[in-house]
Amino acid sequence: MKYKQNEKILQVTGDTLIAGVDIAKESHYARAFDYRGVEYGKYLRFENNREGMTKFLNWAKDLMERHKKNKLIVGIEPTGQYWLCFAQYLKDNNIKVVLVNPFHVKMSKELDDNSPTKSDKKDPKTIAMLVKDGRYVEPIIPEGVYAELRVAMDIKERLNKQIGMTKNQITRWLDIYFPEFNTVFSDWEGKAALITLREFPTPEKIAKKSAEEIISIWKKEVQRGVGEKRAIKLIETAKESIGKKQGIKMAEYEIKTLIEQYEFLKKQIEEIEKKMEELIVEIPGVKELLEIKGIGVNTVADFIAEVGDIEKYEHPKQIQKLRGLNLIENSSGKHKGETTISKRGRKRLRSVLFNAVMALVAKNEEFRELHKYYTTRAQNPLKKKQSLIVLCNKLIRIFYVILKKGVKYDPIKMMKDIKRPGLQEAA
Repeated sequence: MKYKQNEKILQVTGDTLIAGVDIAKESHYARAFDYRGVEYGKYLRFENNREGMTKFLNWAKDLMERHKKNKLIVGIEPTGQYWLCFAQYLKDNNIKVVLVNPFHVKMSKELDDNSPTKSDKKDPKTIAMLVKDGRYVEPIIPEGVYAELRVAMDIKERLNKQIGMTKNQITRWLDIYFPEFNTVFSDWEGKAALITLREFPTPEKIAKKSAEEIISIWKKEVQRGVGEKRAIKLIETAKESIGKKQGIKMAEYEIKTLIEQYEFLKKQIEEIEKKMEELIVEIPGVKELLEIKGIGVNTVADFIAEVGDIEKYEHPKQIQKLRGLNLIENSSGKHKGETTISKRGRKRLRSVLFNAVMALVAKNEEFRELHKYYTTRAQNPLKKKQSLIVLCNKLIRIFYVILKKGVKYDPIKMMKDIKRPGLQEAA
């Protein structure tokens, strides 16, 4: 993987045919150019199926033969999921495929005709010109266990979104029909609270029960924290509830279906996490990562699912850029802008690492000490969030070295970042 623009430009030579392809759900459009931007032939429209892709390949090979080119680079603007099958087809046929940023396409499409017009014929040229100028990235298409992990991560993210929506709906239901519920239970996701919502969700039903009846139902699944005191408080709270009284039958049905959805989704998330745990066992270096205090199986699985095979990277800074953690500065003339992270990367990977660092600062002595040092040092102290971002990049470097070289985590090396004036003077 090459990330320097000069190296990318040098890959496009006089022997290279550049094909820009505008991706859509049913049909793709392609145009071909040389390294100077001279167009060859007419544009091609081809279907998003095997026959269409074969048609594209024959079209490109014919142009290469006619214009004496021996290398083909295909540039694609990734549109949703529709580019994945075409990219896989090209890879299977040993064709180099690169991706251009949709934002770059949008910003540069006016260069030719000074018009923001978007069309299936115009975009392929814009894409090809970006490739010619080295403004592309080479996609990492995961294979083997890494492909399995990526799919598992997609499933997990979708399930988490669904369970998040379900939780919001349950909270809304409680606000309407039993707003005092959380004065009895600190968390409606607790076992006793879920049993209550499942068996007798409305204040009206609870008020008709005795404390003994409620306790007997709780005790079937829970043994601790469900005594008479809590049952009496539940009954008294239900009798004084200001919750909505109309439409109760359908309200009971609604909460019943919501609780079933919640429990079903939770079970599915547990199953997919277990499958991810089984998959990462096959990857070298995982055992060493799990020895870091504060790093769990889910963090390692999520990181590898997002990054893929570590051997594809030449430097940890490439992962920082992929994650959108590379630093940017907005300065002009005498104006000195604030340095921030780009956030031009995989949002999911940023979330995985930020959550991991939050846990490490809480549980890992070295990370906690380093965080304290960054935020309290005499020169250039960082804000808390800035320190966490620095630690995210450090965690990337640690993961990279352990996965790449198979070494063990060394807490002493972590502490070397802390510069103690007394020790430096003595040295």
